[in-house]
Amino acid sequence: MKATRREFLRQSGALVMSFALAPRALAQARGHDGGGLPGNLGQSPFLDSWIRVEASGAITVYTGKAELGQGIKTALLQVAAEELCVPFERLTLVTADTHVTANEGFTAGSRSLQDSGTAIRNAAAQVREILVAEAASRWAVDAQVLRAEGGFVIATGDKRLAYGELVAGRSMHVEAKSESRFIAPANYRVVDRSIPRVDIPAKLRGDAAYVHDMRLPNMLHARVVRPPGYGAKLSSVDASAVEAMPGVVKVIRDGDFLAVVAQREWTAIKAMRALAEKSRWQESADLPDSGQLPAAILALAVQPTTIHDRKAGTSAGVAKTLEATYTRPYQIHGSIGPSCAVAHLTGGMMTVWTHTQGVYPDRQAIAELLGMRPDKVRCIHAEGAGCYGHNAADDAAGDAALIASKLDGRPVRVQWMREQEHAWEPFGPAMVSKVRASLDANGNVVDWDYGVWSNTHSMRPGPAGNLLAGQHCGKAFKPAAPRPLPPPEGGGDRNAVPLYAFPSAHVVNNFIAPMPLRVSALRALGAYLNVFAIESFMDELAAAANADPVEFRLRHLQDARGREVLQLAASKFGWKAGVRGSAGKGMGFAFARYKNLAAYCAIACEVDVDLDTGRVRLGRFVAAVDSGQVVNPDGLRNQIEGAIVQSASWTLHEAVSFDRRRIRSTDWATYPILRFEGAPASVEVHVLDRPGLPFLGSGECGQGPAAAAIANAMAHATGRRVRDLPLRPERVRAAAV
Repeated sequence: MKATRREFLRQSGALVMSFALAPRALAQARGHDGGGLPGNLGQSPFLDSWIRVEASGAITVYTGKAELGQGIKTALLQVAAEELCVPFERLTLVTADTHVTANEGFTAGSRSLQDSGTAIRNAAAQVREILVAEAASRWAVDAQVLRAEGGFVIATGDKRLAYGELVAGRSMHVEAKSESRFIAPANYRVVDRSIPRVDIPAKLRGDAAYVHDMRLPNMLHARVVRPPGYGAKLSSVDASAVEAMPGVVKVIRDGDFLAVVAQREWTAIKAMRALAEKSRWQESADLPDSGQLPAAILALAVQPTTIHDRKAGTSAGVAKTLEATYTRPYQIHGSIGPSCAVAHLTGGMMTVWTHTQGVYPDRQAIAELLGMRPDKVRCIHAEGAGCYGHNAADDAAGDAALIASKLDGRPVRVQWMREQEHAWEPFGPAMVSKVRASLDANGNVVDWDYGVWSNTHSMRPGPAGNLLAGQHCGKAFKPAAPRPLPPPEGGGDRNAVPLYAFPSAHVVNNFIAPMPLRVSALRALGAYLNVFAIESFMDELAAAANADPVEFRLRHLQDARGREVLQLAASKFGWKAGVRGSAGKGMGFAFARYKNLAAYCAIACEVDVDLDTGRVRLGRFVAAVDSGQVVNPDGLRNQIEGAIVQSASWTLHEAVSFDRRRIRSTDWATYPILRFEGAPASVEVHVLDRPGLPFLGSGECGQGPAAAAIANAMAHATGRRVRDLPLRPERVRAAAV
């Protein structure tokens, strides 16, 4: 976008509904605090933060959310097209950009449709009403006799005015209302349709689709020389030979931050390797013993907080008590394309193209890093090859900005190497959970006690110290103090409170502030382990009660929508009670409502376990999901299919390896992931549509149930339970003995 906000406002012949022209502070000054507005309208409570209608009839939709591969570009356009009553193809979408879109924070927690989609839906509906009212005024008729269709307002006798005509000669800046008149679900033409994703064709054709593909005029290429391990200090470097290499533009040292800039990318790579050989680092040996990781986690200082406490005084009826411990290692995001960013300092403005999940927090961090005013830093989201959490995207952006600030006005592209991504990105935290539950004589759970031990699950930018460049530069910034994420969504305690209606239940979040390894958000956060633990233990309790696992869950589940999802998955799978596992073949089931407030998901699966080798073959998977009003059914199914495959990789293979000095899992050999031959034989996803109900986030609802379903199927197949992730062959083989 080349024009400024002010220039857009000056344009005649357009109904301007774009950009965060009146941020929250200005809205409050005008007597509007955003309270009570739906979705993220409360953050940017003016319609012109979301929609722009031009005199030509062109319509642009703005979102502060980022396309991370989850398909929200398509879904948000569908929402806007439906409420504006225009063809889907007529709309253009602009995603997160600190100069032109509302500040919607991070694209995280499966909240894009809940927050941005709801805001856009309401803004679009209210824009439509304004246009209809304008037509009614011009024709001197009642607005109730008019209809909006195809980008026109139409009256009886097919008299019509195009949206562009209705906005000609005027500019509007309108505060949003708390209620909107929506299109009835029965009349939907765009929503609840499997429209092909708009971001896929360029990727399929190999066109320039990612930030990695960006090439600006006169652009340079840079590589960073990373320390060998956490806490290492650069004691000396001889850069003379590297500086003399043909094509090398500059060697940059800023404290422990070391980088090389070159005319060509391959030159930068060769120079980086040569510079690394000439660098001397003083290392420390402060990492824990990876062979005793759960014990190391439990030995760290904790801040315990009771997050759920319901007592029914039923201990007298206890017939049997079980307890178990479940663990998860550190895991990486595993982005197939290592992180990349492009930065350009020109005219006192630093522009950074980044696949961050939060352009505004990234801007804040980069501004602090460079000592610039935030309004002199512009962060523009550009898609990256994989994300789903806080991977190295923000660090690459910080690297690029720091390097660009030391160049003479030339843009610079920073591409991480595979070993850097694996060793230095923030990991998903290692976790431990302990659960104890009692059954009465009828096999019902009467008491539940659960505790989870975890670091924070968010060390995202905002502060410069949360960027590697900020930690390693000469003016080093300290990382922000780790904090637990607040309930009800939580971090390590996400989904730690069971959805089941146990009469007595106690849940404690043992927050661990010390962080032996660098950690932050990985898709689903603590819900992955917590659902794995809860749903694995539900199977153990069902076995102790001599009950079918599905019936046992239904017995303890009062949530009507949850019950329907659970029953649908069991029905479509053809679940039969009392079937015994045999010869390594088994079936498993699991269920959860993500964060206990987002989408419901139930998964049933089959596995085949080789009892001699411990290797697992994934068979048929059947899932059912309820995410409220469905926008794009195929897109929703894609999310659940992806969740199952990703979770299968985590559950069967993935764990960061390290010694006391360094991360050692720095490639795909030392950090194995699920391969094509290991993918499930088939995946079916059945969607429960809820016309007119609020959107429920679904992008992360399947990871926990998939992990537990696999573990339960393996236990069913072998008769033995593996509680430590990942369920690698050696653990399965040992348990099956």
